Amino acid sequence: MTKFMTAFIVLLLIGSAPAQQNSMPDMPMPDTPKQSTQPPQANPQSMPGMQMPAAKPNPQAPQQAAPQPQPGMQHMEMRNPENTPSHVEDLQEPENPDRKTGADLPVPDLLAAAKATPAKKVEDFEQLAQQNNPTLKQAEALVRNSVGQARQAGLWPNPSVGYQGEQIRGGDFGGGEQGGFIQQNILLGGKLRLRKNVFEQERKVNEIGVEEQKLNVAGAVRIQFYMALAQLRSVEIRRRLLQLSMDAAATAHQLANVGQADAPDILQSEVEAEQAKLDFDTAQRQYIQAYHQLTAIAGEPQMPLSLLEGDLDHPPDIDADRIAQSIVQESPSVRRAQQQADRAEAALKRDKREAIPDLSLRAGEQQNLELDPTTGRRVGAQSFATVGIQIPIFNRNQGNVGAARAELERSQQEANRVKLSLTQAAQPLIQQYQINKLQAERYRTQMIPRAQRAYELYLQKYRNMAAAYPEVIISQRTLFQLQESYVQALAGLWTSAVQLQNYLLVDGLTAPRVTTSTSTQGNLPTGGSGAAQ
Repeated sequence: MTKFMTAFIVLLLIGSAPAQQNSMPDMPMPDTPKQSTQPPQANPQSMPGMQMPAAKPNPQAPQQAAPQPQPGMQHMEMRNPENTPSHVEDLQEPENPDRKTGADLPVPDLLAAAKATPAKKVEDFEQLAQQNNPTLKQAEALVRNSVGQARQAGLWPNPSVGYQGEQIRGGDFGGGEQGGFIQQNILLGGKLRLRKNVFEQERKVNEIGVEEQKLNVAGAVRIQFYMALAQLRSVEIRRRLLQLSMDAAATAHQLANVGQADAPDILQSEVEAEQAKLDFDTAQRQYIQAYHQLTAIAGEPQMPLSLLEGDLDHPPDIDADRIAQSIVQESPSVRRAQQQADRAEAALKRDKREAIPDLSLRAGEQQNLELDPTTGRRVGAQSFATVGIQIPIFNRNQGNVGAARAELERSQQEANRVKLSLTQAAQPLIQQYQINKLQAERYRTQMIPRAQRAYELYLQKYRNMAAAYPEVIISQRTLFQLQESYVQALAGLWTSAVQLQNYLLVDGLTAPRVTTSTSTQGNLPTGGSGAAQ
């Protein structure tokens, strides 16, 4: 009897290490022994979660029937922690009844209100993000900005009209010459078309930027959704582990009632129960945090808390051998960098043409009030016209052309840099995907089935009174811990898979990149239109 109870106490205190924190799928939980909700009694055969061995026969005592498993012990009911009695009594030290260390504090269910609202799917958040995420509207505004600048760059310079007068006062003739004129600059060399083309190329850059930002937002939503879904799974695992710890503490108190456990056993079991309460509370708050991060990406930060619904157990299947090449060839980031080089090339062509001088035309009509000495009458109406052109001697736009060449070279190298950067960043994700995939598969097909079978065997032995109930608790706790590790592996698998699928674009709240050029076209040789950028 003494050896059996010593082994029981050892088993009771084993394996309460907190399960790893993190997240994911809906693993079916095993049927587990159901704890009694009645207050603990001194009778060892009525203790929930514990089947005491039959005492040795006493020839002077009446014979007793062999102990039988208590009703309701075949399946443990998974209860809400707030409604689960802990059976922790005030008496913590049987040797010192008046000494009390701490109290049995309840643990709140922070997700009670969330259960009253309909569960949300990933598609709900993706739709909200498409409508409300400000970065998408910013990216679309950049396209409209480029369209407006292209239109402006292609406009002809406005004509000038004015008054012209000469010899208005004084002299022998009197009256002078007075009239009006109109002046127009004619841009030669196709400069307007080339200026406009620069912004047309910029518009294409920004259109790729819209596509890039959509992938950023969609990737961020999906990753955050499945991280939150995984955390919600972790909450359920912590809930079950909490119930086990509370049942173990109750069992320790009941053992003390029959003199088979002392103060250290009771206090240690209560410490484990309190730690499980903290872990459960932490898991709930981590889910709440992940949920609100998700609603922020979706553009609805005030959305009420709710539960999530999704298939966590089947992440995307990635061809790890070809994904890196696919990212480099198809990524919007690479196409955007290549389009930036096309824009820089268009700017170089424009700057080369800016040295071609513009034609300045000026014509007018005036009234000549001078007297004709031969007729004695005023000369009357007369027309005039001037044509001018600048001579590109000093300023041939050579500085802007040199800057445009440098910008083109920089843009071309930027495209190469983006390719190399994506290749470098993809490799750790590919390897992490492979690691998480192997881990999830091994947990699902190897470790969890074996732990499940071990639990079932311990449970069957307990029902046949061939094993103590603490062995059932320990095997069940091991199963829960493996399920949490499986969830964690799935969370990592979803994260790496979505990033690889989205060409590493998963930043949903960073502002889209603005297309800029280092060429400022300062001090143009032709000062005609004012439309050059």
